Amino acid sequence: MALLYSLLWRLLLVLVHINRALVSWFRVRLRSWKGRLWERVVATLLLPVALAGFLDHQKKLIQNPNANANPGNRTAGRRSRWLSDGRSLEKLPVHIGLLVAEEEPSYTDIANLVVWCMAVGISYVSVYDHHGIFRKNNSRLMEEIVRQQQDLLGADGSKYNVDFLSNGSDKHQHHVVSCRPTLKVLSPEDGKQSIVQAAQQLCRSVENKERSSKDISVSMLDTMLRESKNTPDPELVVKFGPVNSTLGFLPWHIRLTEFISLPTHRNISYEDLLGALQRFGVCQQRLGQ
Repeated sequence: MALLYSLLWRLLLVLVHINRALVSWFRVRLRSWKGRLWERVVATLLLPVALAGFLDHQKKLIQNPNANANPGNRTAGRRSRWLSDGRSLEKLPVHIGLLVAEEEPSYTDIANLVVWCMAVGISYVSVYDHHGIFRKNNSRLMEEIVRQQQDLLGADGSKYNVDFLSNGSDKHQHHVVSCRPTLKVLSPEDGKQSIVQAAQQLCRSVENKERSSKDISVSMLDTMLRESKNTPDPELVVKFGPVNSTLGFLPWHIRLTEFISLPTHRNISYEDLLGALQRFGVCQQRLGQ
């Protein structure tokens, strides 16, 4: 009897060990199965996000093929595109005016516009605001232009330095050495005030008997005003802001000037400027006919 009990006891121990082994095996399998199931769930949830990111990246590459290129290639690509855009226009203004009719001018955005104008092949750029802020801070504007020139044009920027004309005598400032393109910073003093000064000069010449009153004519006044500016009349003025006025921008020199208005100069893009140049390219100036 004792031998029978001993055999039964050993059989129960064997069954207990087998049960523990089976339980451990099932736990491992269940944990592994749950892990794979969780990974599949997470992958399913993250797939749309990854796909959206991939599509967005592909869209950016299509819009800007040079996005992954090194900075040198990217600036060269931009420079080539801007030159090509300038050549593709029906006509390109020799002189463009940038008229800021907003209270708080952005030096960076205006500097970008000047560099873009320079890059497409415009020879003369005039910057004007009716408060004379740019005139008072022209050194700050020039510093910003040089900075944006380096950022946008890279090594090519040194080939297209802006020749800055100081106001009054229109002599070149010594810190910029180039003859093309030319930047002119204007204020209301260059508008009606310059006409008044030219008229006063004519009157003094008559008073001093240097010329007769019969010699005074519109053409003489025109010659004096153009000699003082030493730049061609602007063919195009891009006005930024909600004000429907020229705000005193060179009233004597805009007889044949085309004006194009844009909502603001802040955060302006190259495409905005190119759109204005394209509109100018197709406009027909009948010159009073």
